[in-house]
Amino acid sequence: MNEAETRAELIDPALKEAGWGVMEASRVRREVITLGRLQGGGIRARQDIADYVLIYRGQKLAVIEADAVQR
Repeated sequence: MNEAETRAELIDPALKEAGWGVMEASRVRREVITLGRLQGGGIRARQDIADYVLIYRGQKLAVIEADAVQR
């Protein structure tokens, strides 16, 4: 199972069942969590984007990263 399948088949349903993105004031977003490592000369490496950021009433509570699952 690749990362996209892990998100679609395991993580998304679990978050929905727990009420994330369904309950009022809860949100699930993807967002940049770091601008990227400085490499010198004002150049940065690629940005890191979190697979999930759980937000409740405007407060970021958790970051979830998905990986491929070996079966």
